[in-house]
Formats: sequence, C-alpha cells, structure tokens
Amino acid sequence: MAGRINDDDVKAVRAAVPIDAVVSEYLQLRNAGGGNLKGLCPFHDEKSPSFQVSPSKGLYYCFGCQEGGDTVDFIMKIDHLSFAETIERLASQSGITLRYEEGGYTPGRQQGERTRLVEAHKAAAQFYIEQLDSPEAEIGRKFLAERGFDQAAAQHFGVGYSPAGWDHLVRYLRGRGSTDQELILSGLAQESRRNPIDRFRGRLMWPIRDISGEVVGFGARKLREDDNGPKYLNTPETPLYRKSQVLYGIDLAKKDIAKSSRAVVVEGYTDVMACHLAGVTTAIATCGTSFGGDHIKILRRLLMDNSGAEVVFTFDGDAAGQKAALRAFEDDQKFAAETYIAITPGGMDPCELRLAEGDGAVKSLVENRTQLFEFAIRQIIARHNLDTAVGRAAALEEAAPVVAGIKNSSIQHESAVHLAGLLGILDTQFVVRRVSQLARWARERGRGAGGDQRGRGDQRGGPGGDGPRQRHRGEPEAHGGSEAQGAPVPPRGPALNLRSPAHRVERELLKLALQHPHLVSPAFDAYGIDEFTAPPYAAVRRAIEDAGGATAADDDYLARVREAAPDDTVRAMVTELAVEPPHTRRDPDEVYAGVQLVAVRLAAVNHRVTEVRGALQRLGQHADPAHLAAVQNELWVLQQYGQSLRDRGAAAL
Repeated sequence: MAGRINDDDVKAVRAAVPIDAVVSEYLQLRNAGGGNLKGLCPFHDEKSPSFQVSPSKGLYYCFGCQEGGDTVDFIMKIDHLSFAETIERLASQSGITLRYEEGGYTPGRQQGERTRLVEAHKAAAQFYIEQLDSPEAEIGRKFLAERGFDQAAAQHFGVGYSPAGWDHLVRYLRGRGSTDQELILSGLAQESRRNPIDRFRGRLMWPIRDISGEVVGFGARKLREDDNGPKYLNTPETPLYRKSQVLYGIDLAKKDIAKSSRAVVVEGYTDVMACHLAGVTTAIATCGTSFGGDHIKILRRLLMDNSGAEVVFTFDGDAAGQKAALRAFEDDQKFAAETYIAITPGGMDPCELRLAEGDGAVKSLVENRTQLFEFAIRQIIARHNLDTAVGRAAALEEAAPVVAGIKNSSIQHESAVHLAGLLGILDTQFVVRRVSQLARWARERGRGAGGDQRGRGDQRGGPGGDGPRQRHRGEPEAHGGSEAQGAPVPPRGPALNLRSPAHRVERELLKLALQHPHLVSPAFDAYGIDEFTAPPYAAVRRAIEDAGGATAADDDYLARVREAAPDDTVRAMVTELAVEPPHTRRDPDEVYAGVQLVAVRLAAVNHRVTEVRGALQRLGQHADPAHLAAVQNELWVLQQYGQSLRDRGAAAL
C-alpha cells in the first residue's frame, strides 16, 4: 500500500509553488486590483472573468461557479489528479524530494498511477530524441531536412525517432521501473501473443504536451513504404491523452497567444514547426481530430474572451480545406474573439509555403487573413445560380443567417449591405431587414432558452457588486460540473438574502478577519457566533474561532481556517471571502476595520434591544418585580452601549 507523504513535505510543496504561476499555465491572468488577478474560469463557461487569484493568500475563487481553493486544489480539479499525484507533480517541478511515512525516500513504487504514466512518457520522449541520432534514423533526419528543419529545430520541438524493432522502448522503460500494465495503459505499448511490444516502430515522433508542458502522448509519422500503418499514428485515448482536449504546440504558444491576443490554428505538426520558425509563434494544431468545443475552451481561457482577440484558421485551398473552414465557422459564436481564415496559395500548407517562399510568406499568409464569416458567405453564394431570381432568393435564405450571426452589430449591418451587392439584389434595405429579422429571432430564442450561457458568471455578484447571488439555507456551493451544464440548484429552506445591509457588513468584517486579521484583532475574537445573523457567515466565524482566532493569525492561518470548516460548503465560503477584495477604494486600514466592527456589533445590539422590548411587553404590569427590574436594566444597558457605539465608534468596543 502506498505510503503517506510526509506532512512537512506537503507544506514545503504548497509554499514552494506560487498559485499565480500555476494558474497562469492554464489561463491568462490580468490585474484585478487589490493585489488580486482575474481570468476566465476554467471550470465553467463565462463571458466576463469572474475567476480571481490571490497570490498573497495562495488561493483562487470563482464568483461564477463557486469553485475555490489553493494550488493543490486547482491542480487536482483541472487535471483530475489525486492529492498524492498533485503533490508529486508539484514536488517534481520545484525540486523537492518527498518522504513517505511508510517508505522512506523511494517514492517510485508509491506514486499515483497518473504520475507514473507521465514519468513513462517523459522517459519515452527522451529515448526517442536520443534515437534520432542513430544510423537507423537517417531516413527521419532526411525527412526533416527536406522540409526545412535542421537539428536545432528538431531539438526545440523534441522530435525523435522510434526504432523499427519490436520492443526497444518496452525494454528501456521496464529497466526504469515501468510495469507491462502501465506501458499498455499509457498507449506506449500494445499487447501481443507473449509480451507487450512497442506501439510506435520505425517512425518520426512528435511529443504531444498538455498546456502545462507535460508529455501526454505522441504523434508518429510513417517513413517507409513497407510500413502498412496509417500515415500518422497517434497515441490512443488513455488516462493522460484525450485528443479532443489537447492542442499540439500549446505549451510553446500559450504565452504569445495571451500576449498578442491571437491564435493561429494549423493542420499538422510540421505546420506548427514551420510557423514558429517563421516567427508565427502562436500556431497550434489539433491531434488527429477536427477543431472542436474542448479546443475552443482552451483558447478562450488564453484569449480572455477579448473582443479584439483573433483566431486565425489556416486551411489548404482544396475542397477538403474549404469544408474544414465551414465546419470551423459553425463554432464561431462560441468565441468572443473574431475568427479569420487564411487560405494557403496553390494548395500548399504552411510547411510547404515556408519551404517554397520563405519565412516572410508564412507571416504574410496570416497577416492577409479574411474574416471567416465573409469566406463562409462566398462559399454559400458560389453554390447557387445568381442569374435567376430563384437562385438569388435561395442564396439569400442560406447566407442571411450567417450574416445575422455576426456578433458585431455594425459589421453585421455592413455585411448585409455587402451581401446584397454580392447577390445582385438592388433592394439593399430588403436584405438588411431580412438579416435584422433573423438576428432578432435568434436573440429571442436565446432569451427563451436562458440567454447567453457564456454570461452566467456575470449574474452572480462577486467583486465590485453586493456579494454573491441569493443563496438558500443549507444550499451547497455549486461546482463546475452542474454549473457548466446550467443545472439549477434546488432551494433548501427559506431564502437567505446575503445582499441585505446587515449581511453586507458581516461579509465585509469576515473578509477583513481573513485577509487582514491584524486590523480587527483582538476585538474580532470577542464577537459571538450569534452576532453573525447569516448562517453561512456564522459558520465561517466558528471556523475562525476553531482555528485559533484572528489574533493567532500567522503564515498558516488561512489553511487552518479552511481545515476547520465543517464541510465543503463552508470551506468554499472561507475561500470566497479570503479572495474577494474589500469594498474600499483604498487599502483597508484601522479606521475602515473599526467601522465594520462597530456596524456588526451595533446591529447585534439593536437586535437584542428589540428582543428585550418584546420580553418587557409580554411580562406586563403583573410580572415579578425583581424579574421586571432585571429586564429593564438589561434594556437600559443595551441602549447606553448602543448610543456609545454611535457616538464613539470603535473606541466603545
């Protein structure tokens, strides 16, 4: 049984890896103010960024779907890893050697399955690179040279060669501790009558990396005529590799995609290489599948759904390339970015274009792009006979919905006018009205279906608003799975309006207690749980108390509070409050903290005054004199204390 990772090593890993560095491997982050960063949530679809990262707290939180946690939680969630696998990956990245309570310093046999598969792929990639220098690989080196790639280019992209023998890689990885079962599960080997054999043999090898840079699969190019396999053979679907969720070159391109707000989608591995070497360093490619929804999600997180961002598709000018372009246009509305197409001249792909005309031609190909909707319109019109009224009408009915789907209203109108000209319809306003009608119907259908699903995060409050949406007592925090599907969370118990003024100051005080505990200590620790009238906030107050209180805050304070939370719902609320900036234009100070402390205490005093007055009324004139005097005295004390709080502020606490 796998040994437990030493607690001190876990703490060291958490401290060694900044959360913003980890998250930025998966999505673009921008300044959100107050020391926080923001980006598009990777766990649900949204139009405006509601995902926030607090580097100083080491926490992230999405105000749209309520996913939150620390660095370890983020990796576990986004890459579907176990806790141990996550710690092992982060430890490897930060150079920390882990100790296992039951196994000393030899974690090899105790690592999680995914970690061992990743290590096997990493070793395989290095093995293939080394084999590219062998005499047998001359055919592979010749293939690269004929396409304009020298040794430096091969090294940059990690291109390698798989020997033609049956089990060269299998024997190599066995020697490094991999089991036959792991080799088959990873897709690096396949079963045979006796022992596993190499899946890739006698081929040029491209390592396929995920967005974090880990090798998760391979693409293998046929080199010899006696190879009866397909031209390209990819890793099969495995626990690491899902072709619909990987983009070749994304690890190299992600920073430039985020920086330039442009992604260039090409069709093959050599096309990615050619583009990058020509200076188009935002090029990426799918791996044996068409460009789809999961690929779009990856790019949207990098492009931040900036309306000025661009996605440029490059396709061959042949019929297959045109068909692929039209298929890509079907997903246009899933982007906030503008989509373009760059058709290579003479049916050449970017690799062939670079070889024939040089780096400048590849750059020009991308710069001279055409908007994808315009290309789609021309392709539709070309299928109809515009010399007849019937042909023009049919072309209009097929092309008008395309124009109606254009996101930018001014471009939509201009394109409608342009469409009338292309069709030869003299009544331009008729075409404009038809397009407007279709666009209106589409909007109405969208509202009827719940509106733009990408904007769900905008409806939740969060930073800059009045707090989160209305929750219900006992309602669990929504997680990415149900939220991404738009599944409503059924209410449980009476509604709890967290936007009321009383709840708002409770929220603000808890944010200060978590983010700036020194500003509210020691007064905060004297506040009772019952002074927080919203049950979720009362639960957070109790978690702070169970963690030792705000006065005892140190480097592990937030971690202790999160651990003290009784369930995931309260833990999510702690994370949310620890990340959401206080509602003050300046950095919070003692004066601001004092105002929140007084507001919460005064609300509690006023609430108790109301209760005592009700008790007096119920006692009536015939009550026991001693009891009546005690209640009257409590009321007087409360009223005096309340007046003192109003007059003297925090000094009266």
